[in-house]
Amino acid sequence: MSKATVGANVKAAAQGLADLTALDAKWMERWKTKCDHKFINPRRLVNAGRQELEKGEKKKMYSLTMFPYPSGVLHMGHLRVYTISDVLARYYRMKGYDLIHPMGWDAFGLPAENAAVERGANPDTWTRMNIAKMKEQMQHMSTDFDWSREISTCDAEYYKWTQKIFLELHKHGLAYQKKAEINWDPVDKTVLANEQVDAQGRSWRSGAIVEKKLLKQWFLGITKYAKALNKDLELLSDWPSKVKTMQQNWIGESNGCEIKFPVSPVEDTNLKLPADALNVFTTRAETIFSVQYLALSFDHPITKMLYNADSKLKEFIDRLNKDGDESEKSKEGYKLKNVYATNPLDAGIKLPVFVAPYVISSYGNGAVMGCPAHDTRDFEFWLTNMGSNSAIVYTVEPINENVEFVEGEPFLSKEGKMSVNARFLQGLSADDARKKVAEELKLIQMGNFKTNFRLRDWLISRQRYWGAPIPMIHCDSCGVVPVPDEDLPVKLPHVDKLLGKGGSPLANIEEFVNCECPRCHKPAKRDTDTMDTFMDSSWYMFRFLDSKNDSKPFSKEVASKYMPVDQYIGGVEHAILHLLYSRFISKFFNDIGWYENKELNGEPFRQLITQGMVHGKTFVNPATGKFLRPNEYDITSSGDAIIKATSEIASISFEKMSKSKYNGADPVECIQKHGADATRAHILFQAPINDILDWEEAKIIGVERWIKKVLKLAVDLAEDCKEGSTIGLDKHYSPVTEQDIELHNTLYEFEKGINDSFGKTPSLNTLISYYMKYTNALTDSFKKGQVTSKYLEYKFLDLVKYMAPVTPAACEEAFELFNYKSKQRNQFLLEADWPELDEPIKSLLNYNVIINGKMRFVHKAPAELTDDLDTCCKEILSTEKGAKYLAGKEIKKVIMKKGAIVFILC
Repeated sequence: MSKATVGANVKAAAQGLADLTALDAKWMERWKTKCDHKFINPRRLVNAGRQELEKGEKKKMYSLTMFPYPSGVLHMGHLRVYTISDVLARYYRMKGYDLIHPMGWDAFGLPAENAAVERGANPDTWTRMNIAKMKEQMQHMSTDFDWSREISTCDAEYYKWTQKIFLELHKHGLAYQKKAEINWDPVDKTVLANEQVDAQGRSWRSGAIVEKKLLKQWFLGITKYAKALNKDLELLSDWPSKVKTMQQNWIGESNGCEIKFPVSPVEDTNLKLPADALNVFTTRAETIFSVQYLALSFDHPITKMLYNADSKLKEFIDRLNKDGDESEKSKEGYKLKNVYATNPLDAGIKLPVFVAPYVISSYGNGAVMGCPAHDTRDFEFWLTNMGSNSAIVYTVEPINENVEFVEGEPFLSKEGKMSVNARFLQGLSADDARKKVAEELKLIQMGNFKTNFRLRDWLISRQRYWGAPIPMIHCDSCGVVPVPDEDLPVKLPHVDKLLGKGGSPLANIEEFVNCECPRCHKPAKRDTDTMDTFMDSSWYMFRFLDSKNDSKPFSKEVASKYMPVDQYIGGVEHAILHLLYSRFISKFFNDIGWYENKELNGEPFRQLITQGMVHGKTFVNPATGKFLRPNEYDITSSGDAIIKATSEIASISFEKMSKSKYNGADPVECIQKHGADATRAHILFQAPINDILDWEEAKIIGVERWIKKVLKLAVDLAEDCKEGSTIGLDKHYSPVTEQDIELHNTLYEFEKGINDSFGKTPSLNTLISYYMKYTNALTDSFKKGQVTSKYLEYKFLDLVKYMAPVTPAACEEAFELFNYKSKQRNQFLLEADWPELDEPIKSLLNYNVIINGKMRFVHKAPAELTDDLDTCCKEILSTEKGAKYLAGKEIKKVIMKKGAIVFILC
């Protein structure tokens, strides 16, 4: 750089006029010149950390951001999460950790396929074009990801191993095919896992009401891991409690009893039932003598057998099936004419059997017992189908008079005692009766204790093109045969364009479908379904560690060394789908010996950091409720928005950013206006990580002023030093004067706050506040001119080191400006280690040292010096003058008091 350019930069910085937008490109190019062009940060190649473990190895830090779907456009949510991730990664690198901070692309899935259909394009071309765009946008954000580990799930080098994992699951009995009632998305024309259907019965992607269909599909046996997935949430102490609660609720572990209710056809019928007992799971076994009916699901074996034999039953089921998931809310039931059940503890109690839409076939055994006296849903069902005058049988009653009990309404408390209607259970507490019933049923082989789960096996078949092909072959002679390892990957055949949604084009590509059976070598057919894209993302954190391995998905040694991920950063919206599936696959790896982690029992993520959403300022016409475009209103000096067409004041709120609300913000545009450093600092400053962030770009001016203040201070300090600033990055200076100590103690509070902000639970909004306070304290000290110049310069370098994770380019610029008078400058600021935190220093006193009545010298020391005689004498003797006057002489007496130490020699 020429002297003229340096001079212009110095002048601009000194006047607070530095162009922050120009710093990004300048320093990006400098860093690339210094080190490998793939990286931004030279710390990977030089001086990379000094914090060692006792064994001599650097402490590892695997910091991972949930990798994005390549839509082609980064939004403010991306800017927020990547800034958080990048700042934390840079901090750990400066601390000397063995850091892994990769990035890649969740590139398969419906959105890319649908976009390609709409454009008449090939999804591969569309996806790779978007990846290139987004990668460039990420670099505008000054993110320092390790691109040498980059992966894309649509690359054959990646999905080869996704297919291998599927085959390994199949080998261990965890991947299987069955015909089952599935969730069908009528818009995207594909099946959905239960987790991909919301509480309103809508598809997570298209928003369409999901339909039910009976199809043969591939499932993964996640339910075999249900107990471990639930129990091991206890090990995840660094996860948000709300995420763990969401997973617990979805897994839905219930401890209860499975009861066999004998079932029989009515006499004088030729009916033969497919079972002689109905297996019912319940958590309220104590209410067995309150059971007044049983209810079956639509696809229970008995229901299916009677479906065609009973026209009214068929009409009932067909009618309610048209209502989709809404039918589950219905209280209507169909009473089977020729079937009844009996109570296993009293065969004299006959129970009607209903078919009811509220009974879920996949929970328990598709049969439930109805206790109108002790369950609200059962009570409403009983009244609807048996009439309001039908009696109900109570077996649990209040423990005391303080508990409300209303005759004719269900009594729901599980803490009651058993009434006379409970027969041999009378007088027991409900808890004791629950256990007693299970024990009695076990004795007569009509029931036993059991744990049940809400979680269902993971349906991974997708009838779409853009996904990893399921590596199975269907042979008329051999059945379903796995593709041999040596034939992997089963590659997606190229298609020029997709013509429409629904039905994978793979089924129509003969050269893909037709193949040879690897066992008998006869003609066979490939499976034409592709895998759920959550299969791709369930294991990518392992592949990042060993992304160039072409002989296996990853090395066990590497995975066991670096897993689990130390901090995983992403949105809470993935609390059930992605996180649950990743935990399942990781535990599977641990069980089959691909990965070893005893501490967390194979869990993949040690700490989970969930960032809040970014909301945009939204303007609404209060008269019509319509969202206003930016050109439809004017902002006044007071901040009101005046609607141009009506001169009325618009309503202003913050809502989730979307095109339809005209409240979005382009992160790249913001960076182009304010610079990456100011944008990064601003997005951190506005809200705690977990909170919703209300984005207000106008407020960024405060951050800009602060950064320019730091740059100006760099020049002021350099100008004040006549010989040129020469403090190296690894130098340490101690405070000398009282003013130095006062500044040291003031800055200690900010330094401690900065370190705490990077702590176990990061608080990066407070971090920016500490930076600003630190800057103000240094600026004030410089203006007063009472702190020694070397100490002030030293603490200024500490400031820019502390700032470097957030504002890397501005800090590098500040370091250059600070050293602009120096003849040599061979260091980058980003090569620096994280500053050591020096403890506060107590104020020093001047002690007059008096020996045999004569004042010999003055010694500066803390007020506590005279608290202990031995300590005081040792310190005075250790000084040059103390040794001169006292060494080798016998001290008869020492008098210590504030401001004076008197030695009396013999």
